[in-house]
Formats: sequence, structure tokens, C-alpha cells
Amino acid sequence: MLLRSNAEGAVRVESRGEVLNQFLVEVFSQILKAEAACLAGKDLSLRELHLIEEVCRAEEEGRDNRATAIASAQRVTAGTLTTAVTLLEKKGYLERRRDEKDRRAVRILPTAAARAANAVHARFHREMVDGLLAVLTEEETGVLVRALGHLAGFFQEKDRQNRPIRG
Repeated sequence: MLLRSNAEGAVRVESRGEVLNQFLVEVFSQILKAEAACLAGKDLSLRELHLIEEVCRAEEEGRDNRATAIASAQRVTAGTLTTAVTLLEKKGYLERRRDEKDRRAVRILPTAAARAANAVHARFHREMVDGLLAVLTEEETGVLVRALGHLAGFFQEKDRQNRPIRG
């Protein structure tokens, strides 16, 4: 149990679970606000930026950049991806190209504008991680990485449970 005082000085007892929940909600919200701030003046939403990030990563790592693979990686339907890519094409961030060998396949590629937006986004993430690592010891870093690994596992299991079974 943890004690917390409010603005009036009243003390409230909170469980570790309540404190952890409040912390996770607040940190997630702050990360989203900070990510949005790095987009100030750009014509992109965070969802669009994360799609651009996925397309850039697929290109950089030599992974499958067909529409079906990008949709799967983003956990969206083909229709949702098509709509998003169409908009990002109009904005000048992505382009579609038919595969040279398999004309049925459509490749999604980033433009120079997409790479520039992705670089700003990557810099934000590097600064966030570097700022945290600057104040943590090796031991604290190890504990945090293990704890976040458990949190990621929780979300992966939730995602697996919520996916439709395809026959």
C-alpha cells in the first residue's frame, strides 16, 4: 500500500496495482503527446507516421513490403491499409509499385518525404531512450527491460486471444 496526499492534504491509501495502472496510463498518454508534438506542422497523424515507419523498416531490413505484409505487420485489414496508403500517396509520403516478377503483387515504398518524417520520429525515440538510460544503472536497466518484456508478453497474449481464428 502507498500513501498519496491530494491538493487538500487528505491522505489516500492506494494499492501497488492502482499506482502502477495510473503510472502506465499517464506515461502512455505523455508518450503519445510527445510523439504528436514532434509532428507539429506536419500533415501526418501518429497512425500515419507509424505506417510510414513500418514501410521504411521493411525497406531498410529487406523485408516483404507487399501490401498484405504491411497490413499484417500493422494489424489492419487490407481495406484499411489501402485507404491509408491512398491518402499517404496523395500527401507524397508513399508510393505503390507493381512487383517486376509478380505483376499481381503491389509493393509499398517510402518517398524522400517519408524517410525524412521517419528520421524525425526515430530521433524522438532515441532521445526518449537515451534520456532514460542516462539516469538508470545497469541493474535498473535490466530490471526495467525484464518488466517491460513481461508487459509486452501480456499484450501479445491479449492480441493473440483477440485475433479471429481462420480456417
